[in-house]
Amino acid sequence: MKLIKLLLLSLLLSACSNTGVIKMESNKYMVSVKSAKVGFVNAAEEKAEAYKEANAFCAALNKDVETINLEMRNSGFAKSASATLEFKCVEPVKT
Repeated sequence: MKLIKLLLLSLLLSACSNTGVIKMESNKYMVSVKSAKVGFVNAAEEKAEAYKEANAFCAALNKDVETINLEMRNSGFAKSASATLEFKCVEPVKT
């Protein structure tokens, strides 16, 4: 019974993955969020999580996020929901 619980916990934790912020080039970063969902579900939660991480990263530098590219994949048969965000940290717009 303990083995089954441990196996289920391992599967649950591996079903959700996040790369964290990865530097690609000078002032160009990427974050990717993936989670296994049952059925056909859109990737809105993964998109939100990617933007939360990007905003926290840029806020630590006193900057704002500028999206370069956003790719989303909805979950479906044998597919996981995912979002990959490429972004820059830019000076905040002064109002």
